[in-house]
Amino acid sequence: MAKKYQVVGIGNALVDVLAPCEDAFLTDNGVEKGIMQLIDTERAAELYGVMGPAKEVSGGSAANTIAGMAALGDRTAYVGKVKADQLGDIFEHDMRAQGADFEVPRSPADAVDETGRCMVLVTPDSERSLNTYLGVSEHLGPDDIDPAMMADAEWLYLEGYRFDGELSHAAFAKAIEACKGAGGKVSVTLSDPFCVDRHHQAFRDMIRDHIDLLFCNEHEMAAMYPADTLEESIAEAARRVEIVACTVGEKGAYVVKDGETVLAPAEASEVVDVTGAGDLFAAGFLHGLVNGHDMMTCGRMGCVAAGEIISHIGARPEADLGALFAEKGLQ
Repeated sequence: MAKKYQVVGIGNALVDVLAPCEDAFLTDNGVEKGIMQLIDTERAAELYGVMGPAKEVSGGSAANTIAGMAALGDRTAYVGKVKADQLGDIFEHDMRAQGADFEVPRSPADAVDETGRCMVLVTPDSERSLNTYLGVSEHLGPDDIDPAMMADAEWLYLEGYRFDGELSHAAFAKAIEACKGAGGKVSVTLSDPFCVDRHHQAFRDMIRDHIDLLFCNEHEMAAMYPADTLEESIAEAARRVEIVACTVGEKGAYVVKDGETVLAPAEASEVVDVTGAGDLFAAGFLHGLVNGHDMMTCGRMGCVAAGEIISHIGARPEADLGALFAEKGLQ
């Protein structure tokens, strides 16, 4: 009997606040270019006050992946914390509108922390600098994990950014135990090289003991498994997991399984905003995987989905990904 969910994602439930800016704006406001920085409520209010016109779009790394899969018709659910506030309304509506189950109880309206948001500043070179106020998402813990849901998933998809929460390691452990105990598999995305640096040993232990599929980009791979070459880092990872999927920008993505490596080509696309590229790569890849495709097809689906997302502002698809796959003969 098929499980209810093909993929259940767990991560930071955030609303992205996206705005274009010049490099000088980053310098003037103390924003480090091209990485994710955690900020507090005061800093979030300060940045929001000086940003130019912004677009609010439901985000969060794993949430973007799950929303992309749901839009493709896959059976998905998402676990992340929001508050009973305006941004929480936006997030919940957007997840359900895409077709994903989202049943996590909200924090009450009088809670101190608000629904998390990520200030995404996009410079003319399409690089994005993320300033993340985690809000209530930081408090995701074991009590938010429904073992029955985890057991009813073919795959878990865990967001590396969520390692920044004190209770989230225990939440991941509870989810992994329930999923694997029922014959499911577990994937994780490393999210950011600075995230890897902050939690290096915890990542290594989890990957070694529990992970079947590792998602990362070349910079995260180098941070996780330092070596003289990327190929050596990937080989080190492949000794620990069943499948490695490592994106390499305009070159595409390396996929390794059973000692065989393929390079899925990137899709030519006008780069407007790279926010969510890795998230949608994972969505396309997992879509291919849970629907029985080979590794090259999975990688190509990931690259097509990533190519769509970087062609516009925001990390949720605007085009029909299924139609794009069909145009490329990926069915």
